[in-house]
Order: sequence, then C-alpha cells, then structure tokens
Amino acid sequence: MHVLRPQFRIEEQHALEFASRRGFGMIVAADERGPRASHVPFVLDQREGRTIVQIHFTAKNPLVPLADGARRFLLIVAGDDAYISNDWYASRDNVSTWLYEAVHLSGVAHLRELDENRGHGDALLAVSEARLPKAPWDLAQMEPDERESMLAAIRVIDLVVDSVEGQAKLNQHKSDADHAAVVGRLARSEESGHRRLAQKMQALRPGLGYETL
Repeated sequence: MHVLRPQFRIEEQHALEFASRRGFGMIVAADERGPRASHVPFVLDQREGRTIVQIHFTAKNPLVPLADGARRFLLIVAGDDAYISNDWYASRDNVSTWLYEAVHLSGVAHLRELDENRGHGDALLAVSEARLPKAPWDLAQMEPDERESMLAAIRVIDLVVDSVEGQAKLNQHKSDADHAAVVGRLARSEESGHRRLAQKMQALRPGLGYETL
C-alpha cells in the first residue's frame, strides 16, 4: 500500500480473514509493457505454514505466462467504501475524505499443472456456494464432457503470500463527536455498503450516543 498509517492498520490474521470472507479481488502483475490486471475469485489456504492464494484465469489470459515461479503478483481485496463530506463532522474545519477497508496480499506466483484444475474448481465452489442460502451446487452435477471442456479452458495459479498489508480507515483518529456524527450520516444512507461501514464504526466505539434513524 502506498501509505500504511498505524492507527488504521489491520493486524495480519484479521487481514487474511477479511480477504477470505471477501473471496474476490484484483490480481496485478507487470510484463515488459507494464501492469496487467484481472478481477478474480480466489480461495485462501494454509499449506506447510504458508498462506496460499489460489486463483484461475482463462488459458489465454496474458497473466498466465507471468506466473513463472519468480515474478511477483499482487492481490488487492477491497471492502466497502464511502465518501465523507467535511460538513458531516460535528467540529469545523475537517477535510473531506474517503473511508474504506482494503487488504493487499503479494508474493511469487506459480502456475499449476492441468490435473490440479478439478481440485481448484471443487474448492472454489465449496467456499462460494456456502455463502448462499441453498443446497450447494458442485461440478459433479455437470455433464462430464462439458465439465472437462470447461476445466481444460482454465489455468490455476498459486500465489505464495509473503507480504500482508491491510487498512481499515474508519475515522479512528477523530473525536467521539465527529465519529458519531459520521456514523449517523452513513447509517441513514441508501447505500448498503455505507450502512455496513457505519455498523463497523459503531462497533469500534459502542458506548457513544448514535443517531442512526
């Protein structure tokens, strides 16, 4: 991250849990032409004491040949965000800002063999389907030829994480009055992401008087 401010830092284990819950992010790597990026679902795993982010691309994605076991990839996982106007605060002369939560995971990327595609697909679906209020769907329910054709069209990559950075900028540095005032504004927003941020901010200082209706 360009700036990691101590008061906003997400502790490493909590950052990994945040990323795992989100399960979707942006992978960035660079070749001779500059940065390339793709939006991807992912599975977070622990193997032999290391954190592994496993993702897949379509076989023709230009990021695939960059996963050469030496080049570094960056996964950006973003949460909710909200613009905060300066006149939302209780005190005067604040600066308009943006509140957000985000985690960056980076490390060396390794291209997996094709015979690992099914295991990745099963793991990704198990995590994703568990988030839905229904009986889980899995690859076994596909027609076999269609399933094998689909799996042959992807490449699986392991990102071996060696750097975890996370920030939750939620007005931790503001006064109680300013904190409560912003929570009230966000809680009344029509944006569901704003309301989720308000709940997290309220949990940081539960003893304040909040006007959320």
